[in-house]
Amino acid sequence: MARQDRTSGSGREHQESQEPVQDGTSAVMFGWITLWSFVVLILAAAGQTSLLVWLPRLAPTNAMKMLLTVIVLAYWLLLAVVFAWVVHRQIDDRLERPMRLLGHAARRVAKGDFSTRIPPRHTAGDANWDSTDQMFADFNTMTEELSGIETMKNDFISNVSHEIRNPLAVIRNYATLMERSPDMPADRCRECARTIADAAARLNDLVTAILKLNKLESQTIVTQASDFDLCRQLADEVIALDDLFTERDIDLAIDMEDRAPVHGDPGITALIWSNVLGNALKYTETGGHVRLTERSDTDAGMIVVEIADDGCGMGEDDRRHVFDKFYQGDTAHAAQGNGLGMAMVKRAVELSRGSVAVSSVKGEGAVVTVRLPMAAAHVG
Repeated sequence: MARQDRTSGSGREHQESQEPVQDGTSAVMFGWITLWSFVVLILAAAGQTSLLVWLPRLAPTNAMKMLLTVIVLAYWLLLAVVFAWVVHRQIDDRLERPMRLLGHAARRVAKGDFSTRIPPRHTAGDANWDSTDQMFADFNTMTEELSGIETMKNDFISNVSHEIRNPLAVIRNYATLMERSPDMPADRCRECARTIADAAARLNDLVTAILKLNKLESQTIVTQASDFDLCRQLADEVIALDDLFTERDIDLAIDMEDRAPVHGDPGITALIWSNVLGNALKYTETGGHVRLTERSDTDAGMIVVEIADDGCGMGEDDRRHVFDKFYQGDTAHAAQGNGLGMAMVKRAVELSRGSVAVSSVKGEGAVVTVRLPMAAAHVG
């Protein structure tokens, strides 16, 4: 299935890079508004004082005193009108108009148009960049994220539909063949039954993998975290797969410490090793080699596990997409998996507060490196 590169992270980087600019610019703008208001009030008071001081000296009669009162009232009325007009313009420019734009854009997003963007009024990093520009930039970041999520959701639905349709088509075709051929030989009948059973098993594996991945992605807190021995867990996983390695005549070399305490959920980390070792087994030819290495990086407080094989490997383009859901670069082995294993590995490592990296050369194998945090009592 075709894949699209995601760049939603750039929106967050833009937002984070602009926050200091916004804070500094807002402070400067607030200072200018305060100073401007202070100067206006001082000038207004000075103007009234001038009227009260100089006009009586020029015309000390009672009639002029009445005229003075009218002039002062007209002066303040004019100032009030000018000040109200300026305030109205500022409120409309800085508050009302941006809120109308934001409200209109929000209504479009609510209707499902995630391509909606509001261009900031100033250039990012400009001295005039203010909180309104930052609000528009944050809105654009939000819609970029929503657009990426919508695209990923559509891709996921399309991929799931495609993956489910294939085994269902196999089951339906072979079941129809058996129904329309009552005189089918027993050997052929058993072959059809095995094909149907294999397709049903593949469908069951796909549904199970989707449920596991959905559980991992919906989980944000590891509630069952505890200190446990990673070496013991790795050994148990190797023992569980030992018959398959022997059947394929694949040499599995192991280099581990006696004990490596880590902090995490054993049920989540077990998914990492079953999928990575399963991939090494799947992509390594008969008679090949797989190496599992575990070591402690005490300076970084991490346990490092490397699983390397000398299988078919992958090119750079495939390596970049290795954690994408349903991505299978090697179509020759597509029937042996569903493209969700490495997506589960990545999410399981993230929940365990670790990191995972893949290096590979086409035709020379691949190396998966997983780093998990040590148990706190053993750090240092």
